[in-house]
Amino acid sequence: MKWITRSHVHVDRVACPWLIKRFVDSEAKFLFVPTSRIQDVAEQEGAIPFDAPDVELTHHDGGCSFDAIIKKYNLRDKALLVLGEIVNAADTNRMDTVPVAAGLEAIAVGYSLRFPNDAENLEHQFEVYDALYAWCRLKVAFEAR
Repeated sequence: MKWITRSHVHVDRVACPWLIKRFVDSEAKFLFVPTSRIQDVAEQEGAIPFDAPDVELTHHDGGCSFDAIIKKYNLRDKALLVLGEIVNAADTNRMDTVPVAAGLEAIAVGYSLRFPNDAENLEHQFEVYDALYAWCRLKVAFEAR
């Protein structure tokens, strides 16, 4: 399936493709276009839009697009929910609520500078999210003891 979002990815538009690839659609292909073209390209390509204005999988009621995807696809993995808190805090500029979020924001800025091409940026940052998810799994396991 094709998925589409705004170009010039940052925290949520990197976290969402990682979430989609790892937990929703392992064959996902991502399109990045200017905001003004999302609806037209989504219709032409039959792509699912996310993290864009006036779409289902976007910010609602304080939740970011990552939260919307977790809810839509009924993902209940506890570590994934911890990761969602970090992504939400970083993406909604509420770093004071989850201190780790400030590090994720800094990493996102750094990767955007190093890899201005969105697809290349995703390719490199997926390793960061894999590592952060592993840390979240460890945190959940430790707290369950």
